[in-house]
Formats: sequence, structure tokens, C-alpha cells
Amino acid sequence: MRKLFVVTAMLEVGAGLALACFPSATVMILLGSSIEAHPALTVGRLAGVALLSLGVACWLARRDDGSRAARGLISAMVLYNLGAVVILSTAGIRSQPVGVLLWPAVVLHAAMTVWCLTGLQRKPVQIVSSSES
Repeated sequence: MRKLFVVTAMLEVGAGLALACFPSATVMILLGSSIEAHPALTVGRLAGVALLSLGVACWLARRDDGSRAARGLISAMVLYNLGAVVILSTAGIRSQPVGVLLWPAVVLHAAMTVWCLTGLQRKPVQIVSSSES
């Protein structure tokens, strides 16, 4: 699961920084339409900070293979990636034109969903505290 955490961290930190710093440009590349209204920019930046937070959590968990907390984080990433596939696919089907990165993002999130589910299939590691040994 270490590779999964590292790859997820890099992807989400990158996407999070892009959305937090350049929400309109990021949305244009993804959806083919810019966002200019102040509330939409605020929500875009908030989404960016949320992705940045997921990336940091994954980076910090990269050495915590198989613990219950790591499995909880991977479960949350399944939900996020699956939700991203549904939301982005729906946006792509309903609107034309779409941004150049929309369908690659859908494929990437689908692949990440499968990778996360595969990681959850591994047996969890039992951690014994020092007082029990």
C-alpha cells in the first residue's frame, strides 16, 4: 500500500494546489468552462484545500501499511475516487465541449478506485503494543 499512498499523495497534492491557487484555470482544463463568480471560486479553492488535505494524509500514512487507520484512509479514497468517476462522467456526458483532461481524469480516478479496492483486499496487520509484548 506504500506505493498507493505515495501516488495518491502526489496526485491529490498537485490537484489540490492547482484548484486552491488557480481554480478557474483548473476547471477550464478539466471541464472546458471557466468559473468567474466569487462563490464558485471560493468553492473551487475549498475543494482544492480538501484535496491537498487528502494528499497530505496519504503522504503521512505511506509508512503505515496495513494498520486500521491506513485501511480507513484507503476506504475514504475509494469513496472519493468512485464519486469523482460518477461526477466527472456525468459532467462529460451532459456538457459539450469538455476540457482536455476530463476523460483522462475519469480513467485515472477509475484506476485509483480499483487500486484502492485491491489494497483493501490485503489482510490488515495486527499491531501489538509494547505493553502487551
